[in-house]
Amino acid sequence: MSAKPQFIFCGCQFGAQSVLKQEILGSWPDFKLSFSRPGFVTFKLPADFPTKSLPTLDLKSTFTRCSGISLDSVRADNETDRIDQIRQILGNSELPDFDHLHVWKRDCQIPGDRGFEPGRDADTDALAARIARSLDYENLPLNRIAKADQRILDIILVDDNQWWAGWHQATRTPTRWPGGVYSMTLTPEIVSRAYRKMEEAIRWSRLPMKPGDLVAEIGSSPGGACQALLARDLQVLGIDPAEMHPTLLAHPNFTHIRKKASEMKRSELTHVKWLMSDSNVAPNYTLDSVEHIVSSKRTNIRGMLLTLKMIKWELAAELPSYLDRIRSWGYQYVRARQLAFNRQEVCVAVQRNRSKRR
Repeated sequence: MSAKPQFIFCGCQFGAQSVLKQEILGSWPDFKLSFSRPGFVTFKLPADFPTKSLPTLDLKSTFTRCSGISLDSVRADNETDRIDQIRQILGNSELPDFDHLHVWKRDCQIPGDRGFEPGRDADTDALAARIARSLDYENLPLNRIAKADQRILDIILVDDNQWWAGWHQATRTPTRWPGGVYSMTLTPEIVSRAYRKMEEAIRWSRLPMKPGDLVAEIGSSPGGACQALLARDLQVLGIDPAEMHPTLLAHPNFTHIRKKASEMKRSELTHVKWLMSDSNVAPNYTLDSVEHIVSSKRTNIRGMLLTLKMIKWELAAELPSYLDRIRSWGYQYVRARQLAFNRQEVCVAVQRNRSKRR
């Protein structure tokens, strides 16, 4: 009797599924595409793929937001019927005891479009509670951040009448977040959604920045990302010829340098420890500006968060060369991820020495 086929699911940004497929199949050519919707993809694995490795399988994918073992899909017009089908799937499977229940939606829009932002909301939290009651999982934390090595049951809302069931074991930081999204509550004082991007980037990268460290951001206007840095009691230089929001200009730990990065004297950045860059230009222009700074003997940049704009998706194929270029500057630890709050862009976390991570 042949073994039951194995499948994995991958969540990603709406619109990024094409580059995700190329990336996964380029690294795992024996995988077969099974199901695809914008923001959600599944793959069939070869029959000899080691089952034990699946719960913590690291796809090393820049564009995969979250992934896990795909159990099956359910389809019904009635929520009660969909939950009953989930119960049957779980009852027919040899599964471990779960530590968390994560209920999350695939992205149906690009982040920032018409006010859409990914992550938890009141509707998914309420649905998680109803599912937990029906499945006798009321003892599980619902849509909360898991701890390392905990096992998570994933219920993915793919369409209004179609859900997917799967599970994974938490390993790296984003695998602990529901749907791979760090949920945050923002106050009305936030001046732009760049705050979300910076907050997620810091939590994902875990750069060991300490209160009082000097951070410079290239492309800082209007100031959302700088706000996230200032909230950590960092000293912040905002480098941008455009105006900053008055909230930033009034902050005692913020300094606006109204120039392009190319116009900066490197001596002005002597005491900067951390460099951030989010400019609306092609990746090589961003890297040119950054290299101009880090190659100087007058600077000692310990780490960076760089946003590389995929102005067209074809540039995703060039990502390995961009990362190699960064490593050539003497940085040993370089990682890339399309953050949940990124748009058509990728965040690159850079450190000179991996051991300095918190």
